[in-house]
Amino acid sequence: MGKTLFDKIWDAHTVTDITGGPTQLYIDRHYCHEVTSPQAFDGLRSRGLKVRRPDRTFSTPDHNIPTLNQDRPIADPVSARQVDTLLKNAREFGITLFPLGDEHNGIIHVMGPENGLTLPGSTIVCGDSHTSTHGAFGAVAFGIGTSDVEMVLATQCILQPRPKTMRITVDGHLGSGVTAKDMALFIIAQLGTGGATGYFVEYAGDAVRALSMEQRMTLCNLSIEMGARGGMVAPDQTTFDYLKGREFAPSGKEWDEAVAYWRTLPSDDDAVYDCEVRFDAADIEPRVTYGTNPGMGIGISEPVPLAPDDAAARLSFEKALAYMGFRQGESLEGQKVDYVFLGSCTNGRIEDFRAFASYVKGRRKHPDVTAWLVPGSWKVRRQISEEGLDKVLEEAGFEIRQPGCSACLAMNDDKVPAGCLSVSTSNRNFEGRQGPGARTVLAGPLVAAAAAVHGVITDPRKS
Repeated sequence: MGKTLFDKIWDAHTVTDITGGPTQLYIDRHYCHEVTSPQAFDGLRSRGLKVRRPDRTFSTPDHNIPTLNQDRPIADPVSARQVDTLLKNAREFGITLFPLGDEHNGIIHVMGPENGLTLPGSTIVCGDSHTSTHGAFGAVAFGIGTSDVEMVLATQCILQPRPKTMRITVDGHLGSGVTAKDMALFIIAQLGTGGATGYFVEYAGDAVRALSMEQRMTLCNLSIEMGARGGMVAPDQTTFDYLKGREFAPSGKEWDEAVAYWRTLPSDDDAVYDCEVRFDAADIEPRVTYGTNPGMGIGISEPVPLAPDDAAARLSFEKALAYMGFRQGESLEGQKVDYVFLGSCTNGRIEDFRAFASYVKGRRKHPDVTAWLVPGSWKVRRQISEEGLDKVLEEAGFEIRQPGCSACLAMNDDKVPAGCLSVSTSNRNFEGRQGPGARTVLAGPLVAAAAAVHGVITDPRKS
């Protein structure tokens, strides 16, 4: 019987299979940021241990950093201490750090791929749930806890139960104005936030193969929002074209050898998955969320659904709608918007800024909307300028901020005020995710752009 993409990579990195227990898995690349790593380094220090493979660990501050005036000292003492601690730990343990102001700095899940650090066939971990992003390259990538971060630093291995495999096939082609973000939110709504629990998901089908690398990263990024351990797409020519020539990618003869190996990774024709799910791309339209988890989403032309019959589910549903200020059966189109956020490891890449700029070109930001446009890295910020997107955005009344996680989560200065409604291209819409009392509608960059221009939730295909 043939092997899946996941099986090939997992088996190639298995050090030991513990009977009735987890797998000891070798890790090729370890990413660190300032939030989940301090305790891990303290653990090493207290036990007198070194980092086993410092050349395999790369770090950057991204969560707790400001997105304005990064050349000045960080005002918030907690954030300043965390960023400084990462700097000191990197120096002490000899790992690579891309600090604030460095040309490589950015959100860890943006700067890793764009610098060629994320490669097909790799095992990749980070103390961050959205590490699944890197699976877009045909890698087994997943988030880990702080104790696991310490384990990887000390041994370059991790103990993990072997996940089951699921293939999600999306047939056909996405319609005009429909993005990878919409595809992801559609799938999550269909399967539910626990629908892929215990699985590693491989995305397949014509609609997936047609996605760019940026779009594949968006899709894989959101895999964990349906409970999956991770998501992945088999490497192909799109993958190779994206990686070739990037700073840390193989070059010369090593590049040819790497590509030859990567071509062997796609799942065998006779591979068997533990679960198969199939969708039609024609059923997907621009999406918005109406509740307080990513699974509570609808097509932008659809009404908010009616409460479920199950008593417990109904209670949760009604609580979510009360928090959001929405009603059963009403349309979200026309709902007043206070904030728009373009950015995060989900939608902070150059293609997201291209899409946003394509909609706002020749238009103006609505005066009642506060818009935060935050590139995912300094490379993205430079590319925005090189392509002239900064001028388009500035002429439309938008300001481009400096890279960071920003308003994805309330861990820095970019917090949405209580009661305000934000249309956000990030990945989570939990209560308080963007600030205490903030209300979040998840959407793609085109829906975000339309909301920023019109001041209300708007179908970008209509205007």
